[in-house]
Amino acid sequence: MTLMTGHIGIVGAGLVGGGWTIVFARAGEQVRVYDSSAAIRDEFMEIITGQLDDLKSFNLVDDVRAILARITVCENLGDAVDGARFIQESVFERTDVKTEISNAIGPLLADGAIVGSSTSGIPSSAFTESAPNRERFLVTHPVNPPYLAPVVEVVPAPWTAQDAIDGALALMAEVKQSPVLVRREVEGFILNRLQGVLLREAWDLFQEGYASAEDIDKTVSEGLGLRWSFMGPFETIDMNAPGGVADYAERLGPLYHSIQKSRTDPAPWSTDLISAVDKERRAVLPSSKLAERRNWRDRRLMALAAHRAKQSSA
Repeated sequence: MTLMTGHIGIVGAGLVGGGWTIVFARAGEQVRVYDSSAAIRDEFMEIITGQLDDLKSFNLVDDVRAILARITVCENLGDAVDGARFIQESVFERTDVKTEISNAIGPLLADGAIVGSSTSGIPSSAFTESAPNRERFLVTHPVNPPYLAPVVEVVPAPWTAQDAIDGALALMAEVKQSPVLVRREVEGFILNRLQGVLLREAWDLFQEGYASAEDIDKTVSEGLGLRWSFMGPFETIDMNAPGGVADYAERLGPLYHSIQKSRTDPAPWSTDLISAVDKERRAVLPSSKLAERRNWRDRRLMALAAHRAKQSSA
């Protein structure tokens, strides 16, 4: 479908909003950015420049200056939203904060504009019910950083207009993201529900003394994660039995059913459990090294993205 003309507005210029800015500006879009914090606005371009320089070192962007020239930091909300064809909201993950900003954005929308929220698991119906033009709002949930992990969960509210859903899906594909339509609202959407199952089992296995945090991590990073970096769970099991997914289900379905039955009473992560895992993690990685390790993670993702790009063009 053909989308209306206009720039992209970014509301909330922290880690996630900055990542979205790169996604859109890299794709050739004019981007106007607003954050209520003057400190965040003041340092925003310096941070984005550093991230783009890193991407350039992996040949994931061509012209850093051209991308930066498409980005404008605005002093007020209206300047970012007025005339925008799409607004990506990435404010603090709290229902009252998102309600307030949705109510502020709604009256400023141009005809046909769409508002996507970066919320990780709060359905948009929880914070857009009272928003003017609420039929233009939906969730567009990224993986962080979105310029390296392209999947975006598109989740409409019950009142979201169909053309807004179609427009969001089309725009995400247009800027080289990988949109996934969640057909109706569910807490946590798809990504965090899948991640939640794995995390729950990881916490339980650690608490019950079956393995260390390091070895549980290794099981994913040196095992499951290698396949999951290029294929999903259904495709994985389709490859793991001679007759495909039906054969796999027949062979191993009873085992997985037994495992599921053993976890029928989920408990919250206790303070003692969290402290024990944190103690192991801090022994491996002191708190002072967390930022350095995050940078290492992002550079490994850049290397993976560069490899994927090379493979897709081969």
